[in-house]
Amino acid sequence: MKILITGGAGFIGSHLAEKLLKEGHEISVIDNLSTGKYSNIIHLINNPKFSYKIDSILNRDVLENMIKVSDQIYHLAAAVGVKYIIDNPLLSLRTNIVGTENVLEFANKYKTKVLIASTSEIYGKSDNIPFKEEDDRLLGSTHISRWSYSSAKAIDEFLALAYYREKKLPVVIVRCFNTVGPRQTGQYGMVIPKFVHNALLNHPITIFGDGKQSRCFCDVEDVTDGMIKLMNHKKAEGQIFNVGNDTEITIEALANKIKKMANSRSKIEYIDYEEAYEEGFEDMRHRKPDLTKVKTCIDFKPKFDLDQILQRIIAFFEE
Repeated sequence: MKILITGGAGFIGSHLAEKLLKEGHEISVIDNLSTGKYSNIIHLINNPKFSYKIDSILNRDVLENMIKVSDQIYHLAAAVGVKYIIDNPLLSLRTNIVGTENVLEFANKYKTKVLIASTSEIYGKSDNIPFKEEDDRLLGSTHISRWSYSSAKAIDEFLALAYYREKKLPVVIVRCFNTVGPRQTGQYGMVIPKFVHNALLNHPITIFGDGKQSRCFCDVEDVTDGMIKLMNHKKAEGQIFNVGNDTEITIEALANKIKKMANSRSKIEYIDYEEAYEEGFEDMRHRKPDLTKVKTCIDFKPKFDLDQILQRIIAFFEE
């Protein structure tokens, strides 16, 4: 098939492109490199079945021309990372809402199947753990910038489901939970690459808050496998799926584990959220997916545990 990946020079997108090329598909990528990197795809550019454009999904003419020759679209392009969202609130909203509407509009025009990459941020600060796809959402004040990302991605989901219900456009929605792996950068607030980078340099490892907040981390190889299987499963159309790992670890325990695995002399330091981000910043104490639905649909089982994930990331940084 001819497959378009928006945000294909990003961390997840580049791994997805690599995997789909190995399956024999023709891959085209559009990315404005706001959080993606040319270095993520440089090893693919000599493949005759790979092409890319450095441009924005807000550029409607370019986007339409790429969509009209595609059989499938993986829509991963988005403003991501807590720090990036807070630093670029207006552009983030336009990219995440208007950009997705552009993708869906042209996908519908040419009747091209779309997978929308959504996020665990959808659930907000709910403490109804583990999160099920149908759960209510609990968000903070609009004065707090970080909630704009959750709200924008929720609009993306509403748009996708509206196109599915009204226009019969085949769409699949995937809510990713803390996807990690080689090529991810800590520049925009991603915790594991930031911790690993500092640990290897014996720099302080900084924890925001008290470190008791917990997360579940899933390897990018498992996430992209899940995306491909869901994209090609007829019963996934018009549905929302959590994709991730359901093994929890506190951020404090994560820092200590990384320090030990990296043979690091780093000190572990703590700072307040407000000092790190913005006044009134709120975080979720726990974020754990209920994976029942995705397991039932595609028999999804993550292959990588946290130790294996961290070994891969440490090796990548050392290289």
